[in-house]
Amino acid sequence: WMLYHCCFRRVNEPPLDIGWIPYIGKAVEFGKDAHGFLLQQKKKFGDVFTILIAGKYMTFIMDPLMYPNIIKHGRQLDFHSFSDTMAPLVFGYPPVRSYRSPSLHEDIQRAFKLLQGDHLCALTESMMGNLMMLLRQQHLGLKPKVGSGWKTDDMYEFCSRIMFEATFNTLYGTPQDGGRHGAVEKLRRELFQFDSWFPLLVAGIPIGLLRQAKTSRNKLLKNLLPNRISSWSNRSQFISRRQELVEKVDVLTDMDRAAHHFAMLWASVANTIPACFWSMYNLVSHPDALRVVRQQIFDVLKLSGVEFSVDKDVTLSKDFLDKLLYLESAINESLRLSSASMNIRVAQEDFSLHLKNERSVKVRKDDIIVLYPQSLHMDPEVYEDPQMFQFDRYIQDNSGKSVFFKDGQKLKYYLMPFGSGSSMCPGRHFAINEIKQFLCLMLLYFDLELDLGQTRATVDSSRAGLGILFPSTNVRFRYRLQKH
Repeated sequence: WMLYHCCFRRVNEPPLDIGWIPYIGKAVEFGKDAHGFLLQQKKKFGDVFTILIAGKYMTFIMDPLMYPNIIKHGRQLDFHSFSDTMAPLVFGYPPVRSYRSPSLHEDIQRAFKLLQGDHLCALTESMMGNLMMLLRQQHLGLKPKVGSGWKTDDMYEFCSRIMFEATFNTLYGTPQDGGRHGAVEKLRRELFQFDSWFPLLVAGIPIGLLRQAKTSRNKLLKNLLPNRISSWSNRSQFISRRQELVEKVDVLTDMDRAAHHFAMLWASVANTIPACFWSMYNLVSHPDALRVVRQQIFDVLKLSGVEFSVDKDVTLSKDFLDKLLYLESAINESLRLSSASMNIRVAQEDFSLHLKNERSVKVRKDDIIVLYPQSLHMDPEVYEDPQMFQFDRYIQDNSGKSVFFKDGQKLKYYLMPFGSGSSMCPGRHFAINEIKQFLCLMLLYFDLELDLGQTRATVDSSRAGLGILFPSTNVRFRYRLQKH
């Protein structure tokens, strides 16, 4: 198969680089520094080229002006054929597009509407209550002592603990007595233990060869069995609907159904938590930006007629969050700097792929077409000083900025942390809202500073292609209640 691809290239196919190691190809170089490696390939081959990576022929499209033509190819380039193959292997449920459950895929896709519109407002309200409850119990107290001194913590762990439990409670509900899940911290650690093996699982290594990953997955599945979830109160409509859908498929076992819940839990936190960390880190490490963002939060509160006090809970609605332009811009800028996802499509047949103007290339059935937005996000022609954090980069004339150019042409796609087209994350609006809520509460209630003597945090590129990158080192910070 590889010999066929290499030695029998067809007319107008992209240039191919298979490396020197059979099957592995250029996987090692890509894994070390995906962005730098792809820039080298672009200099060598141009905007379109094919690389062999871990047995897969992946054609990268490096010109963002070509993105619209790729994304609109819904019939010949399909995302779901990739995700429907990969997700069952990683999370442990049978293929969704199965003769045994022919309507399940479409039903699940329709259920994602419960993350939008009025349903999003309800989720945002629930998330607000859960965040406030956790902060009050863990960090504020019933009668907080203002100015009682600094507390220190690891910033990523701080974000992870609060965001995981608040998100879990919002989606999956709470125990019948209204308290906290007793094993939620153990569940969080088990999920991220599994997540550490995620790159190898996506690369196609069978979970049976990864004993720790399999052990973690089995523990997680046992915590998400249908009878356990059914006993929890205040489940979101979204999770309740998904539970109904998997329950009515008779051929699924309870462990299969738990695997569906596990996949959704992973999707709800695996990228949101590092995105939350980078948003918080970038603001705290840029005090001028933090002051502007914090002031706008207080200004909008005042305009809304809300009198804020650290000894009282606050409610921040979706409408309120939508008015925080500086905060949204800072979050988007953090996503631009930290996201390294691959937008993947699989060719369903041999055909000629139109790129732009009169240019097209031949692709083969089952070849993978890849958009790699990190190259766009770091393009100095699109973003001036792309390595720098500019909190107001997405604001112009007191409103959101959405006009960016490449080669003198306006870009349709200029910021792509959540995918594109059929592969766009259906929970992106909820994710942005919960990050906004968390940051608002931190800026309203606390003074925040980085511990002294730390080097600037950088991204760990070992998860390139899989979403938001993690920090390469631990970051210590300190916080204390504000004086108002």
